[in-house]
Amino acid sequence: MEIPGLSPAERRVLRAFPSGAYVDFRVAGDAADAGAGPERTLRASVLRRVLLAGTADDGEVAALRVLGARVSGALDLRYARIEHPVVLADCHFDEPPALYGARLRQLNLSRSTLPELPAATLQVEGVLRLTDCTVAGAVTLGGAKLGNALFCERADIGSLRLDQAFIDDDVCAQGLVTHGELHMDGATVSGEIDLRDAVLTAPGQCALTAENIGVGANLRAEGARITGRVELRGARVPGQVGFAGARLSNPGGVALRASSSTIGELWLRPAERIEGVVNLRRARIEVLNARPDAWPETVRLDGLEYTSLNPRLPADERLALLRRDEEGHVPHAYEQLAASYRRVGDDAAARAVQLARQRRHRATLPWYARIWGLLQDVTVGYGFRPLRAAAWLIALLAAGTAVYALHHPAPLKPGEAPYFSAFFYTLDLLLPIIDLGQQGAFKPHGGYQLLSYVLILAGWILATTTLTGITRALSR
Repeated sequence: MEIPGLSPAERRVLRAFPSGAYVDFRVAGDAADAGAGPERTLRASVLRRVLLAGTADDGEVAALRVLGARVSGALDLRYARIEHPVVLADCHFDEPPALYGARLRQLNLSRSTLPELPAATLQVEGVLRLTDCTVAGAVTLGGAKLGNALFCERADIGSLRLDQAFIDDDVCAQGLVTHGELHMDGATVSGEIDLRDAVLTAPGQCALTAENIGVGANLRAEGARITGRVELRGARVPGQVGFAGARLSNPGGVALRASSSTIGELWLRPAERIEGVVNLRRARIEVLNARPDAWPETVRLDGLEYTSLNPRLPADERLALLRRDEEGHVPHAYEQLAASYRRVGDDAAARAVQLARQRRHRATLPWYARIWGLLQDVTVGYGFRPLRAAAWLIALLAAGTAVYALHHPAPLKPGEAPYFSAFFYTLDLLLPIIDLGQQGAFKPHGGYQLLSYVLILAGWILATTTLTGITRALSR
């Protein structure tokens, strides 16, 4: 292939291409910068012609492998089909390469500096490497199809867009730094997404958007520092979504939204306290790993379903979270927490949660209903504290027995009345259904008659509230 007017640097590249040899312009291992001289400068138009028209030597695999060069002009490969591997590592691009709709075998831009990278609908048969890259603007890979992994570890990027992309392996982005949005809506990643120790910064905006994303394994963000909103609505992650040791901060807004998502395990421990609202409405999570101190002051949990809640903690520590729900009393949230305790055999904690739910509900009722609810609470704990009824009965029975033993009520029909028993008389007053023959045979007067009314009324209340509790327990 003859290209007139080539510089010495360009001739080196032209000679190396047919055999796929590396051409290294680096000086003492340094990458090229904007001030690189002509001995390290390659025109983008020359590289384009080499890629589109170059051929391999017999028995060789042609490839463009350049290290440490300055690329002047725009490398325009839009809609091009490149059958050769392309390595432009440690390079400085004066203008953004145009890769829209291009089809490449493999592309490696590791440690290079670019103004931006417009590559929507790019197709790469193998790996796309952006490791340690510096991109001032946006890297746009919307609709891209990668037959292998995307590597962008420790890259420093203005923003990264992977909407509707298909990646048939992992997204390796450990230590990634973005100064705008990481956008992955509708993307499909067959492997896992690794955002460990990433720093994603978009204050007041979406720092990580992955709505309706499909991940084959895990979404790992352990140790990440995310300033802005994390949006995972409708995400499908059968493995782990891990924020252990991470810091999620979006004061005054939503810090984490995973509503309507399906997640195998959500890890929020150990983690710093989340700054902002957490929205898990209608999410389905198999294992929810979170300590109470990781949750923010405001949460949205209506419709959240989970199978297991770790670590195992007393009910009181978990109930504090439900009181932070923005919607106030959310019955479903209490039912889920009670069910999680029942699954591990902790029936006492489950009853404590159900009791707390009834008390929270009572605060939303009219005053007259609150009074009735308070009576149920004090007497039998809404049916979740059945021994309270027995305690009240014993206390009232003892008090009535003592009073009537000292002051026998007069018989209604002298000579026909049965032997008076203070114990059975009091018991007859307390039990509204059973007739022991004492109540109808004796008639107290004055204050003792008032005491009999109190005992009768208390008996009816205890019987009604106990029946209500039994009915509630059977319906559960």
